[in-house]
Formats: sequence, C-alpha cells, structure tokens
Amino acid sequence: MVERVRGLLRMAEDPAVTDAESQAFTAKAAELMTRHAIAEAEARAERGEEPDAISRMDYAVPGVGGHGKARVRALADIAAAYGCQSAVRGNTAETTERTMILVGTVDALEALRILLPSISMQMEASARFMSSSHVTDIRELRNYTRSELETERKRYYRSFVRAYGRAVAERIREFRTRLRENASPEGTDGTSNGSDASESSRGAELVLRDDVHRVNEEFHKQFPQLRKHRPERTHSAAGYRAGYRRGREAELGLETPVSGGGTSTLTGGD
Repeated sequence: MVERVRGLLRMAEDPAVTDAESQAFTAKAAELMTRHAIAEAEARAERGEEPDAISRMDYAVPGVGGHGKARVRALADIAAAYGCQSAVRGNTAETTERTMILVGTVDALEALRILLPSISMQMEASARFMSSSHVTDIRELRNYTRSELETERKRYYRSFVRAYGRAVAERIREFRTRLRENASPEGTDGTSNGSDASESSRGAELVLRDDVHRVNEEFHKQFPQLRKHRPERTHSAAGYRAGYRRGREAELGLETPVSGGGTSTLTGGD
C-alpha cells in the first residue's frame, strides 16, 4: 500500500502532468493512507492487540517569501486532523526554515510524512496563482505603488495559506469520522456480520479515541512548558475566503465536495 501511495505521489509531482492529473493522483494517495490507518486500528482491535505506538517526527517548513508562519499554521491544522499534535522550533518572522515537531501514532505520522509535501505543493501553487490574480485586479482599481501592491500580495498569500489548511483539515476530519462510523459494517461476501461487525466497529472506535488521549499525554510529557507564539497581525479577508474555498474544493479523494458531504464553518466574520 505504501509503495502504491509513493508511486501515485511520484506521478503527482511529475512536471509533465496537468494540474488536474496531479490533484487526482494526490487524492487517491490521501484516500489510501486514510483508509489504511482506520483498517489497521480495526484489525488491532479485533485481534486484541496493543494500539499503535506513539512516536515523533520532525518536518521542515520553508520560510520562503516570509510566509513560514502561515505554512506552519496550515500544516499544523492538517496534522491535528490526523490526530497529531505539533510544536514548532525557529518560528520567527524571517525567511529561514523552521521545524515542526509532530507527535502522533506511527500510522498517522507515516501518512503525514508521505502526504504533506504533495498537499503543500497544491496549496502553494494555488496561493501563488490567486495572489497574483488578486494583485492584478486591484492594480486596475486605482494607482497603487509597487510597495503597496507587494504588501497586499503578501497579506493575501498568508491569509490564503492559513485558510486553505483549515479547510483541508475539516475535510480530513469529516472523512475519518465517516470511516470510523462505517468500519466493517458487512462481511467480505456483502452480508452483515451482525453483532461481530458491531463489536469490531466499537473496538476500532475505542482504539482511535484512545489514540487521541495517548498522543495528548505524550505531547505534554515532551513539551511541559510550551510557549504559545503570537499570531500574525496581517490579515486579508479576500485571501482568507479564497483560500478556504480552494481548500474545500481541492482534490483530496475524501468524497467531500464543496457543495455537500460536510458542513462549512467559514462564517461572515472570518
């Protein structure tokens, strides 16, 4: 399964494929990894085995363009949707690379290690395109200076990235919830297994719920006095809304189209 996922992502990152093809390959990879993690939890519950081990992973986040904090915020939201918690080292306003420290189950961290680069690629491509379009549009409204246009482009880009990560995280949570609710409802021959299937589903649900508590406990053990960083002050309402819409529409293979399959939490004040 992991080799299939890597093959899909190699095709997604091939410069020869179209944007739509790239998103489709990433979509299938995300779906395979998510289904695999749920199936593994269910299998362990059925066999009466110990739950998935808790581990830690470092993930480098570029600061290119001064957008490092926005990227960290977006990727942390996505990691949290997979049941992981994160801390960040070197999260300054500079363009230098910073490190996200992710704590989660082995399966969840493996999924993030494989999927985050491709999700980031889609997010950055959308942010570049939309921020350039936004600057072109406002340039036609009145005579902005070059400095004003660059400031607006950066504000738009950062807000777009933050909202994109939030929207993707929402869709991952929705998809994982549906998989938990539908764990093993039928046997391999298409017939219901009755109480056995019900017990299996409850077992998987309990294991996954316990993962959240175990991850939280390990995270606070490793970071007992974690300092919260101050949020960015710059904000573009237009960029935030565009990023959220793109995140809800992004091809992730999670069966949650923007017009249905989940509830948007973007409010008028966001």
